[in-house]
Amino acid sequence: MKILPLDYTNNFYQTPVQKGLQNNYVSFNNKNMEACFFTQTADSVSFGANTSAGNPLKKLKGIKCPYFGVEMLSGSDIARIEKRLDTCKNVKDAVKILSRYTRYMQDTEKKMYKKFAEAAKTYPSKTMPQCLKLWYDDAIVKLKLEEFNVLDDVDKISLKLSPQNALAVHAKTTRCRQVILENRKEDTFKRKILLMSLDDIKPDSAGKEAAVWEKLKDRAVYLPTSGTSENAFIVKYADRTQQEVAKRILRPSIATIEHIQPNSLDGENTIGNFLLASAGANSMRSNMPLTKFIEMYPSIPKKCQAYIEQVVDYIHRGWLKGNETYPYKVQKKLAEESGGLINLDLSCYKYSPDEAKARVVKYYEMRKKH
Repeated sequence: MKILPLDYTNNFYQTPVQKGLQNNYVSFNNKNMEACFFTQTADSVSFGANTSAGNPLKKLKGIKCPYFGVEMLSGSDIARIEKRLDTCKNVKDAVKILSRYTRYMQDTEKKMYKKFAEAAKTYPSKTMPQCLKLWYDDAIVKLKLEEFNVLDDVDKISLKLSPQNALAVHAKTTRCRQVILENRKEDTFKRKILLMSLDDIKPDSAGKEAAVWEKLKDRAVYLPTSGTSENAFIVKYADRTQQEVAKRILRPSIATIEHIQPNSLDGENTIGNFLLASAGANSMRSNMPLTKFIEMYPSIPKKCQAYIEQVVDYIHRGWLKGNETYPYKVQKKLAEESGGLINLDLSCYKYSPDEAKARVVKYYEMRKKH
C-alpha cells in the first residue's frame, strides 16, 4: 500500500509520521505520497516503496476497485480530464465535463457531483467553491454533530478501561470538542488530533483492556472525512479554488498499486502482494488490517471476486504474460490477510496452478533467448 492515509477534514493526504504510530491504522502510516494529493496534479503521485513489480497491473483498463467496486481511471486518463477541468470558470462548465465520468465516482463524490449538478441549474455562473459556501453554514453544524456522536461513543467505550485510562481518553476527547466548537481556521479539528493523541495512552495490552481498546480505536476511525461525509467535504473545500474542487471529484478513482499485506507491516513489493485499487480505497485502508477493513465494508469479498474475474479475463485474452500465476498468488494472500473472509473462486480460470507456472517459465525462457 503506497499512498498516504486519508484525513478529509483537512489535508486529504497527511505527511508521513513515525513508524511507531502505525497502529493508528486508518489515519497514519509511513507512506510517501505528496501531501494534499487531491489538490495537486495527477502527475504528482509518488511512491516510497518500489512498486515496479505491479506495473503490468496498471495496463489493465476498465478494472473495478476490489474494495469499493467502482471502475478506476489511470493517471493518464485523469491528466487528460484535468486539463479540461482547468479551463472551467464555473460550476456549469465543470458539471458538463464531469457528467461523462459519473461511473467512476465514489459514493461521497457522486453525491457531491449531484449537488453541483442541481446548483448548476440555479446558479450556473457561480464557481464550485461559491456553491460550497452557500451550503457551508448548514454543513458545519451537521459536521460537528457527526463528530460529537463519534466522540460520545469513544467516551462510553472508554468507561470499560481502568479509571486512569478512561480519564485520559476523556481528556483527549474533551480537547477535540473544544477545537471543534472554537472553529478557528488556525486550529481546525483533524481526525489525526484524536487518533495520534490516543497513541499516548498505554492500556494493558495483555489484559482485559486489550479488546476494549481495539473497540475504542475502531470507533474513533469513523470520525467523518471528506471521503465519507458530504458535510466534511463542503467544510474542507469551501475555501479552495474552482480547479481544486472539480479535480477532487475524480481523484479518489485513480488506479493505484495497493499492498494486500501493507508495506509498513513488512508486506513484500511483489505482484503477488498487489491489487490494483482506487486511490480512495487504498488510502482509506492505509495499513489497517484487512479484517478490520472488511468490517467497515462487508461487500469487499464480493468485490474482490469480481476484480479477480476481470483479471482472469484479461489473462485469457493474452494480457499479463509472465504473470499467469498472479490469480493463485492473490488468492492465497487475500485468504491469509483476511483470515479466510476472502476466498476467491478461480473456477473460471482455465489454467491450473501447474499450467500457470509452466506458462511463466516458458515466457521467461523465451525472453532470455531474445
